[in-house]
Amino acid sequence: MTEQKKSLNFIEQIIEEDLKNDYKKEDLKFRFPPEPNGYLHIGHASSINLNFGLGLKYNAPVNLRFDDTNPIKEEQEYVDSIKRDVEWLGFKWEKECYASDYFQQLYDWAVKFIKDGNAYVDSQTSDEIAQQKGTPTEPGKESPYRNRSVEENLELFAAMKNGETKEKAHVLRAKIDMAAGNMLMRDPVMYRTLHQTHHRTKDAWKIYPMYDWAHGESDFIESISHSFCTLEFLPHRELYNWFLEKIKEPGDFLPKQREFARRNLSHTVVSKRKLAQLVEKNIVESWDDPRMPTISGLRRRGYTPQSIRKFAESIGVGKRENMIDMAHLEFCAREDLNKTAPRVMGVLNPLKVVITNYEQEEEWLEAENNPEDESAGSRKLPFSKEIYIEQEDFREEANRKFFRLKLGKEVRLKNAYIIKANDCVKDDDGNVIEVHCTYDPKSKSGSDFEEAKRKVKGTLHWVSIKHALPVQINNYDRLFNVEDPTADKEKEYLEFVNPDSLNVTTGYVEPSLQNAKVLDRFQFQRIGYFCVDKKSSAEKLVFNKTVGLRDSWAKKK
Repeated sequence: MTEQKKSLNFIEQIIEEDLKNDYKKEDLKFRFPPEPNGYLHIGHASSINLNFGLGLKYNAPVNLRFDDTNPIKEEQEYVDSIKRDVEWLGFKWEKECYASDYFQQLYDWAVKFIKDGNAYVDSQTSDEIAQQKGTPTEPGKESPYRNRSVEENLELFAAMKNGETKEKAHVLRAKIDMAAGNMLMRDPVMYRTLHQTHHRTKDAWKIYPMYDWAHGESDFIESISHSFCTLEFLPHRELYNWFLEKIKEPGDFLPKQREFARRNLSHTVVSKRKLAQLVEKNIVESWDDPRMPTISGLRRRGYTPQSIRKFAESIGVGKRENMIDMAHLEFCAREDLNKTAPRVMGVLNPLKVVITNYEQEEEWLEAENNPEDESAGSRKLPFSKEIYIEQEDFREEANRKFFRLKLGKEVRLKNAYIIKANDCVKDDDGNVIEVHCTYDPKSKSGSDFEEAKRKVKGTLHWVSIKHALPVQINNYDRLFNVEDPTADKEKEYLEFVNPDSLNVTTGYVEPSLQNAKVLDRFQFQRIGYFCVDKKSSAEKLVFNKTVGLRDSWAKKK
């Protein structure tokens, strides 16, 4: 029992403590409340994993609720992408909800606030309101409209709702305390006037609730037991509770807000506003660009849902913000793909090899699909007189530690034969463009000869030139060339964009990939993991490099 308690994160400890006190297990209900103003990123994946994970742990419902209170920035495209991402990660929600579902109820409660003397219409500009807020050490000043009569407030608020007042002419503010130590309690704005078309309610409303007003009340309407949000919302908790206290009736169950720390990811940004700028400025091609830390970008790059969930679980839930190295996310991807990705052969920087004593037209060799998964079976691989190997796998001369192909020495071709380099052909600049080898026909992979354990240290991947498929390879580097692009407050974060974050080349792969489908993932042996991109066609396959076989980035630091 002691070990189990130690393994609980602080969020789970809060829930367990509540269950010991006044909560019942059937009271538990969670929610994931994204704003549909952009695509979800890796930070949201942690929140998704937390909320839906709690639902699974406690067998409790979890709602997907869209905080769609800002028609200026929100679009149906973002709603669709969020639903797609949550489903792809493997989670199911109890109900699909929208803050806009509650606009009428929120309005009715606001009217009650006015009648009870807890809200008023302020006709000042936003700058004037900001100036009167005061500072953390100095109290604010009351608005000259703070003591409007209930009748005048009701009349103006109704006019705002009906679109009879100019945009930005008025706001509705809660009447709390302009001298409060928490500046959020200094008469916060509850509604603003916006003559904008909403993606769901169209033109039915001319006023829209602010986040602090809509959020807690939406939790209350849905009977959410625990409302988890990131640490920047800690000062908002007092206001969250104040609003709920004003609308509750005796015996009502109130949700509880608690905060956890945001996890930042190195060499990128996890802010929808900043990610939107990357798209708008054409630094990346789209929200799902494989360099982006968005869930859709990671999916397109080849990450699996299991690897992202494993990442979220491994970094845990904490009370302090910290920076997670991108290499850790890549490790999670590599660990999962190693178990599931079929092995294939591809050559990215080709060097022609001619096997001078190979007399056959071609032959088809047996190759296992995944040594980590016996059920994956095997495939046939074509072999012929002319093959490609990687340029870096040949040297004319090399020391003993070079176990690849060099003149006068032998290597094994994976799933094929042992070959020996005899000479090479160079271009006018002295670059090797062709290597001439001989092969040992008795050294076929899987033969009795091989079982005799002839010692050849090097094993190379290769493709038959006659059968090879030319493909586009998208190689990715970090999107930013510093760990934290936002750390230097004197510089714009865009100054740290890595100009070499994408390198496009042509490679050659074995013919078994001819029928590969978009999002199919493979291990190119000895190179890394690759995923078929959505821009692939019958005429041209495009592969995105997901991650290398090992952490090559650490070598660059």
